[in-house]
Amino acid sequence: MKNSYTRGVTVAEVLVVVAVMALIFGVVMPQFSNIKESQVLKNTTSDILSSLNKAQSQTLASVSSSSYGVHFQSDKIVIFTGTSYSAGSSSNVSINVSAPATITNVTFGGVSATLGDIYFNRLSGAPNTSGTITVSSTNYSKIVTISATGVASSN
Repeated sequence: MKNSYTRGVTVAEVLVVVAVMALIFGVVMPQFSNIKESQVLKNTTSDILSSLNKAQSQTLASVSSSSYGVHFQSDKIVIFTGTSYSAGSSSNVSINVSAPATITNVTFGGVSATLGDIYFNRLSGAPNTSGTITVSSTNYSKIVTISATGVASSN
């Protein structure tokens, strides 16, 4: 007796596999986008905390016998020398905020704005003001809080 069937893949089987793969990608791909967005937000929050800690520690160490501060804009964080931010200063250290994250609100001393500055006292390391910085993306937001003692934390 001769075998009357042939081996191979039918069109129906190929269509089932393609449909299952499309369903998997349709469910999984949006989750990867959310994970990426969440990670960018965490990285931006970490950059803010790191900048605040660096400015405070440089102030306490009296690097260049100066105070240091942090300037916040929607798309960047700038560590500056002295007690006031000067955009053109060569000593400024800029950290860009990666999209889709942005700094949406800075509230220091009860005053809310889209940008702001904070600097640290040379003797105590205490900030000139306390408040919050809100970092937002499309679906998420985080708040960085700076206490009157200079301790920075995020939610």
